[in-house]
Amino acid sequence: MRAVTEELADSRSLSVRRVIVELERHVATAGWDAPVRVFALVRTAAAIERDPSLANRLPTEVIENAQQDPDHLTAVEQEGLPQASNLEELLHQIAWPDSVDGAAVVVERTVLPPEAESQIPDDEDAAAEWIEQHPQRRDVRLGAAVLRSGQYCCAVRARDHDSDDSVAVGPDLAPGLVEGVAATLD
Repeated sequence: MRAVTEELADSRSLSVRRVIVELERHVATAGWDAPVRVFALVRTAAAIERDPSLANRLPTEVIENAQQDPDHLTAVEQEGLPQASNLEELLHQIAWPDSVDGAAVVVERTVLPPEAESQIPDDEDAAAEWIEQHPQRRDVRLGAAVLRSGQYCCAVRARDHDSDDSVAVGPDLAPGLVEGVAATLD
């Protein structure tokens, strides 16, 4: 039984990795300076079972992939997100129905080297200006996909290395974002 459980976890891990890579690439086609993007993740085969007409709206390759892999995920972008002053506030307003197997968020951030963080001014406006002018700042796009079953994966693209083959992918690249997305699934 343990081998079956591990195999299922591996299949889901591969699916969540695949979907975050696809989502980051999809978002990248719109360029930089974009708003946060939020996606529901559903197992494609289960979604088609619940709504057979969905098979007529999905590309043939997606249907074929879902037939071969019961853990294949389809991402559904959420429009009309609630108003929020920051990402944390937005995520606190999101809850998913049981039919959603996971969620993903793609967001842009400016990061600094760790040694610069202690120098950030306390005043929020001054801090934003200071960060914007810092010579070592980097703009990055972070993506995190999380499943209710516990699997998750992240993708990070730096603006100064803006190509699909320069995207870092792995489970622990954006732990705060993973935590925030996971909280929407509780």
